[in-house]
Amino acid sequence: MDFPMEQMFDVRGRKALVTGGTRGLGYGMAEGLMEAGAEVVIAGTSERVFRVAEDFCGRGFRCHGVKGDLGVRAEVYRVFAEAVAALGGDLDILVPAHGIQRRYSAEEFPIEEWDRVLEVNLNSVFILCQEAAKLMLKKGCGKIVTIASMVSFFGGQTVPAYAAAKGGIAQMTKEMSNDWISRGININALAPGYMATEMNEALLDPSNPRYAQITERIPAHRWGTGDDMKGPCLFLCSHASDYLGGAVIPVDGGYLVK
Repeated sequence: MDFPMEQMFDVRGRKALVTGGTRGLGYGMAEGLMEAGAEVVIAGTSERVFRVAEDFCGRGFRCHGVKGDLGVRAEVYRVFAEAVAALGGDLDILVPAHGIQRRYSAEEFPIEEWDRVLEVNLNSVFILCQEAAKLMLKKGCGKIVTIASMVSFFGGQTVPAYAAAKGGIAQMTKEMSNDWISRGININALAPGYMATEMNEALLDPSNPRYAQITERIPAHRWGTGDDMKGPCLFLCSHASDYLGGAVIPVDGGYLVK
């Protein structure tokens, strides 16, 4: 379907769920969607989600908060149902941006932590995408933006569970696109580079030799922020991406091509 240029990136009135929306990249993408006119539910693990939602509402945005532990299967389904209810029973956009990180060398990685990371970072994302698709397929349209990573492309170090999960996100996104794009759902992934967020706190310590190594390799000469995710996310949530499916798009300051 053709749209005038002024409508290509228009998401005014769209209804979105952004998990992990209280901080970091999730916060940035939720804020970007609201700045563009969408109504957004943000999901988080603590009472903070309600304060953040209230702050957004105080700025004139339409925002709702839902609290839940996305590492617990029953909670994933409940969070999704509550989010859709808050949006009046509809959903146009899903951005599952939540995630956790655990750092151990592979030979020392506790199996309990492995299970937890995979449950939060991969399994819950599958469930959210599946539940969203059930709604979107009924009306023949929808946008899903999963969050991959640099370790969807290479192995990383001391993050075997995270690497496994993000590799899975990239492949799952491609497979789901094959299943759904002909029926109106565009699902694509953003792959953030090295971002100045709480998840990377250990790497952001200048005394960590990895900090200098990473920073020197980034052609943009800086780490990314949640604001850097706004434009790519808006693109994938709008009609501008209607012919895009299963893409894994780096948002990395040029890191991958150096």
